[in-house]
Amino acid sequence: MVVFGNVSAANLPYQNVFLEALSSELMGHSSFRVPISSQALKTRTRRRTAGPLQVVCVDIPRPELENTVNFLEAASLSASFRSAPRPAKPLKVVIAGAGLAGLSTAKYLADAGHQPLLLEARDVLGGKIAAWKDEDGDWYETGLHIFFGAYPNVQNLFGELGINDRLQWKEHSMIFAMPSKPGEFSRFDFPDVLPAPLNGIWAILRNNEMLTWPEKIKFAIGLLPAMVGGQAYVEAQDGLSVEEWMRKQAVPDRVTDEVFIAMSKALNFINPNELSMQCILIALNRFLQEKHGSKMAFLDGNPPERLCMPIVEHIRSLGGEVRLNSRIRKIELEDDGTVKNFLLTDGTTIQGDAYVFATPVDILKLLLPDSWKEIPYFKKLEKLVGVPVINVHIWFDRKLKNTYDHLLFSRSNLLSVYADMSLTCKEYYDPNRSMLELVFAPAEEWISRTDSDIIDATMKELEKLFPDEIAADQSKAKILKYHVVKTPRSVYKTIPDCEPCRPLQRSPIQGFYLAGDYTKQKYLASMEGAVLSGKFCSQSIVQDYELLAASGRRNLSETTVST
Repeated sequence: MVVFGNVSAANLPYQNVFLEALSSELMGHSSFRVPISSQALKTRTRRRTAGPLQVVCVDIPRPELENTVNFLEAASLSASFRSAPRPAKPLKVVIAGAGLAGLSTAKYLADAGHQPLLLEARDVLGGKIAAWKDEDGDWYETGLHIFFGAYPNVQNLFGELGINDRLQWKEHSMIFAMPSKPGEFSRFDFPDVLPAPLNGIWAILRNNEMLTWPEKIKFAIGLLPAMVGGQAYVEAQDGLSVEEWMRKQAVPDRVTDEVFIAMSKALNFINPNELSMQCILIALNRFLQEKHGSKMAFLDGNPPERLCMPIVEHIRSLGGEVRLNSRIRKIELEDDGTVKNFLLTDGTTIQGDAYVFATPVDILKLLLPDSWKEIPYFKKLEKLVGVPVINVHIWFDRKLKNTYDHLLFSRSNLLSVYADMSLTCKEYYDPNRSMLELVFAPAEEWISRTDSDIIDATMKELEKLFPDEIAADQSKAKILKYHVVKTPRSVYKTIPDCEPCRPLQRSPIQGFYLAGDYTKQKYLASMEGAVLSGKFCSQSIVQDYELLAASGRRNLSETTVST
C-alpha cells in the first residue's frame, strides 16, 4: 500500500498452521480462498437496481507527471523494451505468479519480442491486488490500494495501456482522524501554486492541530541530515527502526505518536518500533521532492478487470499467454542444477528457455529446491517474511456523513487507513449506502481470530470515528453485510537490516530469475516496487538473450541426440 524487531517466521504463533495451509494450497489440496471469508447478516437488503452509472463525486484532473525526472526515467526504461532488436528466435519465458510483478515481467518481455507464458495458481488475477465478486455483485478486495503521483512506473504503465482515465485523482491532501476529538479530522493540504518541496513544507506548517511549532522545528532539524546526505544517508538508516531514529535525532516522541504510527501502518502494516527508518525516508523523499508525489488516486473499479485484464490483453496481443488455475508443485532440475521444468499440480510439466518466480517470497521459499537453499543468494531470503494484514469491507444501511471522498488515516490502535468506497470509486458508487473498506493492522495477533471478532473490534473503532452515526452495538447504523479478507503473508516486513537480504532479479542459477516487490529496487514493498521489479527482471532476461538462446539450442541438440 502501505514491523519490526527481529521477527522471523518461527516466531509467529500461526506460522506452522499457515505453512501447512499454504503448502496444501500449492499442492492443490485446498483453495487459497480459505483465508478469505464473508458473512451476510439477516438485515441484508436487495441488491440495488442496475442502471446507468451515476457519479456525483467530482475527481481532480490528472496531475502533470510527465516532466518529472522519475517519470522520464521510467518512460525511458519502458521504451527500451519496445525499441530492443527483435530476437531471431523469441525466448519462451515461463513466469510463476500473475500479480503485478508477474504481469509487469510478462508485459515488458512481450514488448521486447519474446513469448511469456504466465502461470497463476488461483482463478483470479492480481496477487496482492486480487478481488472477488460476491453473490450480490459487490466486489471485495485483498487490500485498499492507492496510486500515488510518486509511482512513475505504475503511471507509465497506465499510459502505455491507454487507461489513464481509470485513475480517479483526489485533492492533494492527507487527512487524519483526531483520536482526542472523536469525529473530527486534521488536514495537510498541499497548495498547487507552490513547487516541491515548498508545497509540502507549507502543508506541514499550516497544520497546527497535530504538531506544535516546537515539535515541527525539532522534527525539521532531525531531518536535516537526510536532506543533506541524500540517498546514501537514506540507505544507511536501514539498521534503525523509526522509533530508534526519531530518538537518536532528538525528535519528540509525540511526533512519532501523532504522525508516524499512522504512516508506518499505511506503508508496511506495522508500528514504528518495527519499521525500518529507510522506508519512511524513501517515502518522505518522494513526497517532498516531487510536487505531485503524495497526490493520491483510486482505481475506478475492481483491480482484476480494470487494471490486470488490460495487461493480459496486451500480452496476448503480442503472442504471450496467460493461464489461470496453474499451480506449481515443484521446480525440477537438470543434473547441473539449472531448471529443467516447472511441474504443475495436475502433473503437467512446463518447459521454457528461462524461468521467473514472481510469487510472494514466502511461496518461493517453500518451493526452493534443496540443492539451492544453501546458496548465499537464496539463503539470505530467510529473513524476508511476509507481514499479515486483514482487509475489512462493511456495507451499511445508510449513507455516512462524517467522511470524505479520499483516503483517511484512522490513527486507531487496530485500523490503518480506510475509505468510503461508495464515494471514492465509480464502480462501487452508491448514493444511498456507504461501504467502508478498512485496513486492519497490525494484524499478527488477529489473523487467526474469527471474522465476527474482527468485525466487533472494527465496529468499536468506527464508533470513535463516527460517534454520531455508528455504535458498536449497531443501535445506529446497521451492518447489511461484510467481507473479511485475511492475508497471512502479504508484502515483506521492512524491518531493520533487511536491505542486504533483498535479491537482485538475476539469480546465480542460469536461466532463473526473480520478480516481486521484495527484490532489489528503490520503491520497497509497494505496487510501484512490484512493477519496477518486473521491468528489471525483463531487462535482465533481454540482456541475457544470447546466453539463454545458446543454452536452449544446446538443450534441444542434446534432446535430439538422446532420442
